[in-house]
Amino acid sequence: MLEVELEAFGIKIGNHLPLVFIGGPCVLEENGSYLEVAEGLKEICASLQIPFIFKASYDKANRSSIHSYRGPGLVQGEQMLMEVKARYNVPILTDAHTEKEIELLGDVVDIIQIPAFLSRQTDMITAVAKKGKPANVKKGQFLSPWDCSNIIEKFRVSGGSDIIITERGSSFGYNNLVVDMRSFMVIKSFGVPVCFDATHAVQLPGGAGKASSGQREFIFPLSLSAVAQGIAALFWEVHPNPNLALSDGPNMFPLSDVSDALKEIKALDDFIKARSR
Repeated sequence: MLEVELEAFGIKIGNHLPLVFIGGPCVLEENGSYLEVAEGLKEICASLQIPFIFKASYDKANRSSIHSYRGPGLVQGEQMLMEVKARYNVPILTDAHTEKEIELLGDVVDIIQIPAFLSRQTDMITAVAKKGKPANVKKGQFLSPWDCSNIIEKFRVSGGSDIIITERGSSFGYNNLVVDMRSFMVIKSFGVPVCFDATHAVQLPGGAGKASSGQREFIFPLSLSAVAQGIAALFWEVHPNPNLALSDGPNMFPLSDVSDALKEIKALDDFIKARSR
């Protein structure tokens, strides 16, 4: 079974291995909240013995409105991500939007994420593979789970070996997403680690007119459903106060609630993985 290994941090990501938690704010905010989240999540995951990867974006290039906050940008964002790594010694995952960004990010981050809207962009996939970095590819809202085999083939033919596919829901009419729970088993059949982005799965894209809305109350139950299928990683966007977040607040998980939720999720993951041995 394929594993993605972050050797410098002693983390292995695989569907048969203990669950890895990927978390952080949707976007880096200059008020320092990203440091609070990084510190809080590291402490929680350490106490629960859950491997942790920090995630945040420096630029949200697909916001609904041109007036929405996008982030600090690549230059300042890199510095902020490096600060997180230096302070807390955690691996970093962030998304790139161009081939040039992939080249620049390669020496800073540990996993490069290809956003859902770019998941069919061959040049993006091959650029990460040629950079020799692990890739986390968000399955596009417009793709079926079996379409992911083409993404994996592009990556491997281009020389890449470490790829994770993240399920984040599929478009269901206008301003709505639904998770096809068959997706996890289908993608696992391709021999790659599968991640579930439970927070974007409950997003209502453009649901607030000039911004996206979301249904935060479904993050936890959907997470349990996915973990019950034996996945490699769980991805949550987390904020100290989601109602004040500058991006994706309605579908982010409150930092104060993470510990209790992850306790239950880890217990389920332990049970499922023990049964499959």
